[in-house]
Amino acid sequence: MEAIANPSTTAPLVAAFSRHKTTAQTLRTEPLQNRKNRLMKLRAWLHAHRQDIHTAMFDDFRKNATEVDAIEIFHVLGELKYALQNVEQWSTPKKIDAPITLVGTRSFIQYEPRGVCLIISPWNYPLSLCLGPLVSALAAGNAVVIKPSEMTPHVSALIRKMVEEIFEPEVVSVFEGGPEVSQTLLGLPFDHIFFTGSPAIGKVVMKAAAENLASVTLELGGKSPVIVTDTARIKDAARRTAFTKFLNNGQTCLAPDYVLVDEKVAPEFTRELIEQTKKLFTETGQTFETSPHYCRIVNDKHFERLNGILQDAVQRGARIEYGGAVTAATRFVHPMILSSVPLDARVMEEEIFGPVLPVVPYANLSDALAIINSKPKALALYVFTNHQKTQDRVLRETSSGGVCVNDCGIHFMHHDLPFGGVNNSGVGKSHGHAGFLAFSNEKAVLKQRGGFTSVSAFYPPYTPLVKKLMDWFLKLF
Repeated sequence: MEAIANPSTTAPLVAAFSRHKTTAQTLRTEPLQNRKNRLMKLRAWLHAHRQDIHTAMFDDFRKNATEVDAIEIFHVLGELKYALQNVEQWSTPKKIDAPITLVGTRSFIQYEPRGVCLIISPWNYPLSLCLGPLVSALAAGNAVVIKPSEMTPHVSALIRKMVEEIFEPEVVSVFEGGPEVSQTLLGLPFDHIFFTGSPAIGKVVMKAAAENLASVTLELGGKSPVIVTDTARIKDAARRTAFTKFLNNGQTCLAPDYVLVDEKVAPEFTRELIEQTKKLFTETGQTFETSPHYCRIVNDKHFERLNGILQDAVQRGARIEYGGAVTAATRFVHPMILSSVPLDARVMEEEIFGPVLPVVPYANLSDALAIINSKPKALALYVFTNHQKTQDRVLRETSSGGVCVNDCGIHFMHHDLPFGGVNNSGVGKSHGHAGFLAFSNEKAVLKQRGGFTSVSAFYPPYTPLVKKLMDWFLKLF
């Protein structure tokens, strides 16, 4: 993200930030209906411009329109519906009962906007991972600056067009561009920064935020493991793993990064994984290259990185159980299912973010858990088993941002579940109420009613009576 800021680029950003800062003060006191109106405008725009979104996604990814509907548009519409249904309740001050130590007082939590927020969105799901946080930020009453990814220029341009058409420029603005734009924005004193991307860039964002003591939500990634036990429904496990892994050509932060499978069922699982991958992403007479259901790597840089990871694994002795063409000209990478992968190969150390999946047999569950716990904490963990004690053990002995039992990735769609990572895979939570809270300050308010209070009994001077009262009081705790 290091780049030299251009003064011609810096000036508009600083001016926009200044306008947003002024507006943020008025947003604190505006009617709640204004927030709802902005959310409804966003919902109407998405419905009216669905075809434009399909076109932009195809131009950037060669992505199927139905997949765009299901993964990009549906998620944002779901967030919008949930926020519109609940924002009034979320915004209402929450009464808090007084403890015995504060008898005579009245307390509540007041939810106020953080102020001016920066959303830096990624390229892999460039619409939903931009507009999802925007819904939460607007529901909480903030002014927002959006920095979409330069790696998906068609979608980024469409996001800018959308914002300019439906939002007041002093409330929401968009700045396209490369690392120099991000660097300039990160130097400004935002009240909150929401970043989705890699752990490496997440560290840069967090360091920049620390300079202004800005709060952050970091949605990162990492190596999300799958555990397949001998009690799993193998066909289901293979189908759900294949779908979540090869969707979007593997370019998903929640995608399974490697599979740890009980050695007793490893051959069966691998056969099913291959079969289900074919069924999901190709139809009769199609190859993966001609299939409209299988998209492409986003750019040459990521293609070369992914190919390097794959070649490293093969050179270290990994076997390609299922594979095909890797074509630089079209950034096409066939689904690659690997076996006999050394644990120190790059494919087992780095986040893959592409359609390459190592399958690693284990002799007992302790071995699988040891591999998982030797790596930084993942964004998600998936375990396939019908054995309750095994489920409980995995939940107890591992740490990850989220867990799906007998499925992969679908917790992302549950608006009542906070979504996010832990340590290396993220800081803070998002979606639904958790997203509203991320963009809000939970302001504690205590009102003294006057007269005698339990606290005033312990004011100095500390007489023998005060001491006796304290002796008695401490016995209550």
